[in-house]
Amino acid sequence: MSSLTYCYSHPRPAVTVDIVLFRRRSHRIEVLLIERGRDPFRGFWALPGGFVEQDEALEHAARRELQEETGLVGIQLQQLGAFGDPGRDPRGHTVSIAFRGLIEDDAGGVMAGDDAAAAQWWPATGLPSLAFDHENIIGFALEHYFGSDAPSGD
Repeated sequence: MSSLTYCYSHPRPAVTVDIVLFRRRSHRIEVLLIERGRDPFRGFWALPGGFVEQDEALEHAARRELQEETGLVGIQLQQLGAFGDPGRDPRGHTVSIAFRGLIEDDAGGVMAGDDAAAAQWWPATGLPSLAFDHENIIGFALEHYFGSDAPSGD
């Protein structure tokens, strides 16, 4: 069987996955972030995630990136939405499929790996400056998960 090659006249955006993982701890909600070890945004905090490999299923990519960057495995993830505004990634037009999950207080020991310089839980109401459009993605996830009960910085 021969391999078919398709040529298109329009450019193709890159596809990434981002994982918004919440942890319920006492009476607050925390979000798992990684410190980026590479450019763009080296030293900034971001959601765990990365590029989808050729012929890789989206959910597999999300689980792989979460494990590579934080050491977490076996977390139930659900697709949250797609984010693809032009300019969200300085490397070029990139569409990210965000996944969300929630774990309880007793779970969630994390260890940075791969291109993450650090991995840490942050209070959802006290986030640092974030890379890309991750503040918007987290806000969307909070509203989607918790609705009017979503924590706010007020």
